Amino acid sequence: MTNGMADLFRRLTAGVYVIGVAHGGARNAFTASSVMQISFDPLLVALAINPAHASYPILDRGRAFSINVLRSDQQAIAEHFGTHSGRTIDKLSSTPWRTGRSGAPLLLGAVAYFDCQVLSEVEAGDHRLVIGSVIDGAVLSPEAQPLLYAATGSLDQSAQLYAKGFNDSK
Repeated sequence: MTNGMADLFRRLTAGVYVIGVAHGGARNAFTASSVMQISFDPLLVALAINPAHASYPILDRGRAFSINVLRSDQQAIAEHFGTHSGRTIDKLSSTPWRTGRSGAPLLLGAVAYFDCQVLSEVEAGDHRLVIGSVIDGAVLSPEAQPLLYAATGSLDQSAQLYAKGFNDSK
């Protein structure tokens, strides 16, 4: 028996990623776990982002994003990009990165990266589902293991966002 809705949903296997966004000279990055491959041909991925998030306007205008796969020992990086607002600090200033083909930031210390152009968006409850075409990517550390969402505990502080039960509101 699980300890609640957050515990249940943490059983969905997911990695932890830093999503980079860019538009003109504006750059930002944020931690996400709601990322998945949705097509083999063409290569398409999707990510979920709250439109109130500081990175969303940059993503919306720039129409590009990167997915940086974090290593299992990079929880501090996940915390840095997930708990500080891009509205108040330059989160990329303390992390080595380079610009990808799309213009989005690619973290040099990641396990791998995917560089993507936005194809479409769909409203999905309190988030937007952004679908992107993968235009570039590479494995940077083939021996490294990715950081799993279940291993981060309550890093994202999402437990309070879940309803108490399946038919209950918050």
